[in-house]
Amino acid sequence: MGKNKKHASKAGFEFFSPGTPSVSALLDLYSFRIPAGFPSPAEDFKEHTLDLNDYLIRNKSATFLVKVTGTSMEGAGIFDEDVLVVDRAAEVSDGRIVLGVLNGEFTVKRLKINGERVVLLPENSNFNPIEITNDTDFKIWGVVTFCLHKL
Repeated sequence: MGKNKKHASKAGFEFFSPGTPSVSALLDLYSFRIPAGFPSPAEDFKEHTLDLNDYLIRNKSATFLVKVTGTSMEGAGIFDEDVLVVDRAAEVSDGRIVLGVLNGEFTVKRLKINGERVVLLPENSNFNPIEITNDTDFKIWGVVTFCLHKL
């Protein structure tokens, strides 16, 4: 996906902007699903190629990458040191996972909107939900669209 430009880190988060690739990141995409069992020969099923830039990034000028620290979103499959793809142009709505700034600190949480009530929900029972009130300093920076982590 090209060379990423690293930006300053804040509150344990490292921000990156997707690099402009000099060569497309095209990989073969196969037209069948792989069972987690007996292997199958695959070369005859190659469908086409997949450019990871096109797959992961819908709004190139509004998208950035951020490295996560912490464990509050493990139930959503977001782990310490994962890289999130965040789209500032994506629609913010109930149930989406968002990157926001809460009282001057970055946080990643699931957004719960119920009428006028807004709550940031962690996905780990060791953390408490955070209700956003008129007295809360909170801004949404973008919607998390993908999570990248090593297996």
